[in-house]
Amino acid sequence: MSEPKAPTPAPGDTYKGWLFKWTNYIKGYQRRWFVLSNGLLSYYRTQAEMGHTCRGTINLATANIAVEDSCNFVISNGGTQTYHLKASSEVERQRWITALELAKAKAFRMQAESDDSGDDSTPPAAGQGAGSRNSEVQSTLRTLGSKVEDLSTCNDLIAKHGSALQRSLSELEGVRLGGETSEKIRQVTERATLFRITSNAMINACRDFLALAQTHSKRWQKALQAEREQRVRLEETLEQLAKQHNHLERAFRGATVLPASQSNPAIDSKGPVSGKGDASDEDEENEFFDACEDVQEFITVPADPKYHRRSGSNVSGISSELGMDDGTTSLDEQSLASNPESPQSQELVPVRKRRTRIPDKPNYSLNLWSIMKNCIGKELSKIPMPVNFNEPLSMLQRLSEDLEYYELLDRAAKCQSSLEQMCYVAAFTVSSYSTTVHRTGKPFNPLLGETFELDRVQESGYRSLCEQVSHHPPAAAHHAISERGWTLRQEIALASKFRGKYLSIMPLGSIHCIFEKSTNHYTWKKVTTTVHNIIVGKLWIDQSGEIDVVNHKTGDRCHLKFAPYSYFSRDVARKVTGVVTDKDGKAHYVLSGTWDEKMEYSRVMQSSRGGENGADGRQKTVYQTLKAKELWRKTPLPEGAENMYYFSTLALTLNELEEGVAPTDSRRRPDQRLMEQGRWEEANAEKQRLEEKQRTVRREREREANRAASPSEEAEEVEIASEPSETTYKTETLHGSHPPAYSMEGPYGAPVKSGHQDNYKSMWFEQLVDPVTGEPTHIYKGGYWEAKEQGNWDSCPDIF
Repeated sequence: MSEPKAPTPAPGDTYKGWLFKWTNYIKGYQRRWFVLSNGLLSYYRTQAEMGHTCRGTINLATANIAVEDSCNFVISNGGTQTYHLKASSEVERQRWITALELAKAKAFRMQAESDDSGDDSTPPAAGQGAGSRNSEVQSTLRTLGSKVEDLSTCNDLIAKHGSALQRSLSELEGVRLGGETSEKIRQVTERATLFRITSNAMINACRDFLALAQTHSKRWQKALQAEREQRVRLEETLEQLAKQHNHLERAFRGATVLPASQSNPAIDSKGPVSGKGDASDEDEENEFFDACEDVQEFITVPADPKYHRRSGSNVSGISSELGMDDGTTSLDEQSLASNPESPQSQELVPVRKRRTRIPDKPNYSLNLWSIMKNCIGKELSKIPMPVNFNEPLSMLQRLSEDLEYYELLDRAAKCQSSLEQMCYVAAFTVSSYSTTVHRTGKPFNPLLGETFELDRVQESGYRSLCEQVSHHPPAAAHHAISERGWTLRQEIALASKFRGKYLSIMPLGSIHCIFEKSTNHYTWKKVTTTVHNIIVGKLWIDQSGEIDVVNHKTGDRCHLKFAPYSYFSRDVARKVTGVVTDKDGKAHYVLSGTWDEKMEYSRVMQSSRGGENGADGRQKTVYQTLKAKELWRKTPLPEGAENMYYFSTLALTLNELEEGVAPTDSRRRPDQRLMEQGRWEEANAEKQRLEEKQRTVRREREREANRAASPSEEAEEVEIASEPSETTYKTETLHGSHPPAYSMEGPYGAPVKSGHQDNYKSMWFEQLVDPVTGEPTHIYKGGYWEAKEQGNWDSCPDIF
């Protein structure tokens, strides 16, 4: 159940394992994970809590250890802390008692030594820090040397006295005495022989230790010297970087113009930015990475170590060290460096300054139960809701928020390994939920044909377009493409039910991510979102379910599990775990974290069966991993976010007015704009007007569809056959006013006839059968960005 680990460099050994701790008379003994290290005994609910939550610690230097029976024992430090513990067996209890007694003795000895040395020592001056540390190391080495000499002396004494004892007993055996006396002498002789054997074993162990210490002492001294030299080089490098940074800052503030021979002619006309300054920035990066050559990066799979030293969190750390606070990221600079002919590398394009605040949310009271009591069991999209329950964003804009952490896909596009790339894609799927933890407001249901564009080519290298392609059931299509080699597309339909105490929202449809360089094609689905305490209490949101991220090219897979929140669970709230496997099912990485804060990854070195039994009775797989590294962390919310619907920095900019967008864009929606401005009564009236207008337009489309259907077609089944390589549709009669419904037969990628009663066709997306998943989905057919460049929106309907 527990197994000791190898000793750490700190004084005292480390011992870990499970014990049962008495909690109270209701719960009795509860299983806890105990860690004995450096004279301290700490415990946790689970092994996963070791990194962040310690439930209690007791200092063994002043503690009393008492054994009650074969399995129980008590640890107390005089009344303030008392642990009643129980082991699984008597052997296990004895192991713990031995480890605790040894740790107590060492802790007591360390405390006494520190008290003695504290009276005589004086703190070193600030200017003598390096010298004092050096003298401390030398003093430690001298102490160890004296201890080794004492050990050698003890060795000689044991050998001398052991031989004398053996001789005396041999002489005593030669004396002729009675039979009883001879028997006693024989027993003493046997015991002396056992003592000699034991002493020899100890002597041999001491001799081995001495030989090993002498053999490795020079190597340890060389390693220590190398670490000192490495530290000195790092300090010199940081000092040089600070000086260069100050020099660049002064040059920028003074707008110093360098000679033409040292400047970039393409930039001279734009401003006082020199090509030599860019080169020095790159030199600084190279120097920093050379100094940190031994630091392990996020993923250690690839072939090019220099490439991986320039990836991951270290790059962003270096950017902050160099003072890159102008809004650009290190990934931007890498893409520019790899493509010197790109327009961004030839000229400086001014980046638009986005807004950072919206009007504060007004405090209007509303009786929720009076509205919701007649809506139990109904579809959420069919419930008339006032804007009091909304946030001033549409569902299309919330869908675009999935790109909040697009940098994860930028990094994934640069990966050489598909398994490494899978880690970033999996982190991206989790990051899309981080903005929902406090967002209890309902987004506006988009009108049919409503669109939303998010053009961030200048700032972030991507642009995206969303369109509401269906109203019943509500479905939105999304397409995003990046200059850094990735494309994201999805069609999400929402199935939602109000259950009285909570609201469940089940997204339907697949999300696709395609990388241009590797042609890897990933798909996954979203988990269920639940809004709790609809009637009484404070609203809170939870995500639960499982996600399978699949690479259809290589067969790699990442299974993510979103654990539902439980008051009685011992795990961390909002926990997410996952395992990245190849096509053969072999695990390579383990992901862990929370969907509202961060995700970490660990490289799997070995896996085996034999852990605790799961809920189904089968044994869990135990993964032996390297130390966890951070893969993604949530960006803190802006100041005052609690008064602005808990919007993130990106969400604050989504409803900002922009020139040139389509007339169907969500930014032009009047009820949403009025709500953002705090004019909620006007927004409610405008919302009712828009909904009634949409119903009228839909009824008109249905009448036109019915008039287009001939009477003869309503009385018989018509089969429309085309060429063998094309799609064949079957038209079946539906009695009443309903239009024909179509079933699709044909190869993947063929168009699918609309099944909507009004035969509505979206403006910028076309419904096709996806060649990878085989599901009907809306895929961007082009034309939007070209229409924006021309300023021609004549084909757009008037929906507002």
